[in-house]
Amino acid sequence: MASAKTVKDVSPHEFIQAYAAHLKRSGKVELPEYTDLVKTARFKELAPYDPDWYYVRAASVARKIYLRGGLGVGSFRRIYGGSKRNGSRPPHFCRSSGAVLRHILQQLQKTNILDIDPKGGRKITSNGRRDLDQVAGRILIAP
Repeated sequence: MASAKTVKDVSPHEFIQAYAAHLKRSGKVELPEYTDLVKTARFKELAPYDPDWYYVRAASVARKIYLRGGLGVGSFRRIYGGSKRNGSRPPHFCRSSGAVLRHILQQLQKTNILDIDPKGGRKITSNGRRDLDQVAGRILIAP
């Protein structure tokens, strides 16, 4: 009997694409009305080109909490931050948008994938763990 496959057993890129498609199909995650206008960070010049960028970011957030719980909005602002180009001046690190990440965490919490950790941040629920592992299992079965 083969052991159960988890998120750790699959490629991060493949998993995030598959889980983003799963979130979009399920219809449980509500998009905010500003998704087509908003930039994902202060240091970005343009909004994302991908129309499904919100689902991709939500899948990435869910995977990161699966692998290492206790992350909150501040941690994700640092994780998704990057270098702000200041023209002829030197570039500096800049954090990403907190409102987008906060909304994603609230939506994942509403769908019972995440829960608030008493020690701080968010943790994955047993339903969320099962959901993510099922998607990972489907990736390994597919040729």
